Amino acid sequence: MSAYEDWNKLDDDEEDELQDNSAYEGRKDVILFCIDCSPSMLELREDSRYEDVQTCHLFTALEAAIHIQKKKVIVGPNDSVGIMLFNTTRRNEAGGQGADIKKGNYVYQPIDTINAPTIQELMRLIDAAREDPHVLLETFPSLTESRVPTGDVFTSCNWVMRDGAPKTATKRVFLITDEDNPHAGPGKERFITTARTTLMDLVQAGIGVEPFFISTDEKPFDPAKFYSSVLLPTNITDDDGTEGTILPESISITRVDELLAQMSFHEVPKRALFSVPFEFAKGFTIGVKGYGLVTEQKKGSYKYFVDFGDRMEVAVTRTTYVDEEKETEADKERLLYGMELGSTAATEEHAHESADEGGGPARTVPVNSRVFYTLGEVRSFRTMGLKPTIKLLGFKDRSELAFEDNVKHSLFIYPDEMSYSGSKRTFTALLRTMLRKKKIGLVLSVVRRNASPIFCALLPQKEKAEESGWHEPPGFHLIPLPFADDIRAAPIEETVRASDELKDAARKWVDKLTVKNGAYAPDAFPNPALSYHNAQLEASAFREEFDPTSFEDPTEPKYDRMHQRAGALMRSWKEALLQDEAAHTSIVTAGSKRKADTSVDEAEIRSKHEHGMLTKLRVDQLKDFLKSKSLSVSGKKAELAERVGEWLDSHQ
Repeated sequence: MSAYEDWNKLDDDEEDELQDNSAYEGRKDVILFCIDCSPSMLELREDSRYEDVQTCHLFTALEAAIHIQKKKVIVGPNDSVGIMLFNTTRRNEAGGQGADIKKGNYVYQPIDTINAPTIQELMRLIDAAREDPHVLLETFPSLTESRVPTGDVFTSCNWVMRDGAPKTATKRVFLITDEDNPHAGPGKERFITTARTTLMDLVQAGIGVEPFFISTDEKPFDPAKFYSSVLLPTNITDDDGTEGTILPESISITRVDELLAQMSFHEVPKRALFSVPFEFAKGFTIGVKGYGLVTEQKKGSYKYFVDFGDRMEVAVTRTTYVDEEKETEADKERLLYGMELGSTAATEEHAHESADEGGGPARTVPVNSRVFYTLGEVRSFRTMGLKPTIKLLGFKDRSELAFEDNVKHSLFIYPDEMSYSGSKRTFTALLRTMLRKKKIGLVLSVVRRNASPIFCALLPQKEKAEESGWHEPPGFHLIPLPFADDIRAAPIEETVRASDELKDAARKWVDKLTVKNGAYAPDAFPNPALSYHNAQLEASAFREEFDPTSFEDPTEPKYDRMHQRAGALMRSWKEALLQDEAAHTSIVTAGSKRKADTSVDEAEIRSKHEHGMLTKLRVDQLKDFLKSKSLSVSGKKAELAERVGEWLDSHQ
């Protein structure tokens, strides 16, 4: 029988509880780079990175496509990428992929799973263009007399996606151009209408368009001239008549580093972790989707391969339960689950006799023996018979949600109009009302089949956009609330307290080394161990030599700059530290024997004080409280109780 530890793994075919790494194990991601080849994109200009080197915007876009694909070799080897160019006279060969797309469009790299040969071919083109800047102009000649209608570009993207992308994949188009008004003239409105209509066809096919507009000082990009009337809004409050966020401001992209920085926010698709009904009351339900905002990225899992001599194939593993007597695979319907409560001869004897040869498992349980349950019964214990849903129970004041209540990663829920019509409007009305009244919601949530129901706080978040381009969407944070035994008083250890003069001396050099604006940019400091591992895999995939000395760790402290800015202050602080009496104090450590938990929280002590029962507390409890408030712990019990009472009276 299955052991107690295996209860959470009831059936490989069943869905497990929500795991944080689901964002990296979802559907395949398909990206189609749609790059403009107009004369302005091929216009040569000085490269800001290298002296006496010329480049162009098309070169920058293709180089960004290489970097994205090389990164996906590690983080998304099953994803697919393609490259389509528009406003070029080059055509695809008849009979090949891309031959049927609209005139003026060219499929340079058909949509296919990430692979090294395809990327190396693009790298050879970029290397040739770096030696001779005119290679791109000769390879992809521009249309000079006219421009391809934007509607035809979107239609071609739709056809390329249709032929190369799986139906269940997350499909996106990265539109890169520097032309803010491609159809200036009397027929502009007709081009806008056609482009918006074909874009709707893309959206209905499950394809999203993410623009990357290139703006320079010589040629600034103004989205209001054309694209703000074509591309779809992203604000959920648009249905209410309010002005939505149409497009971001123009992006000043003149180097591949800046383009990659913008694409880093779009590289991993926003895959929904779950899609469940949100029940306000009986018969009043909307649809919502949940997203994980924080996910730990780990090294990819390795696989086993079988060597057949001429080829290597992945070995597929599966778990089966075998009947030892019949030496056949056991029927899952006949498997029972039980707990190990102690091993005795009588218990084992009853366990072997608990099955009848012809009538299935016998459920009669003798006294003092183990109890067994079927798969369905164990599943009902976990789910309590509830289906995946979020049920609203009531509301509380925002002040009643404490910081320590957030003991797990929260989820972010957003309306799903495809599940229930009117979900956006209802969701927005609830969000605005809770923000205005400063309320939080209390919900009972089951976000997956075979998951245990949990109580959660529903924290509203209003939309917020910053000048840096960071955008916080409107929605609710779903915060799992802790059980009573999840919150415990922190252990208080005796330590030596620094003097105020020593604190002031330390504060001076700490202020000198504080991050600018007090903001930490996590994207600027990737995990060095993960980056080093991925760099080795990337070099192996492309058969390149890996030089460990060339690897740069951005998290390594810049000691020279730190000593230059605060070296004198740190030196004076160390001198003051050596002269402090506390630096020469030795604390006698107790034995390693574990002590019983004697901690009492402040609320309980305050309650005792209000009822005049502080003397009922033990001495160790009073001392623990005084230590947590940096107060003296010397004296008898009456003195300790008096000291605690004085502190409580002064901190009402």
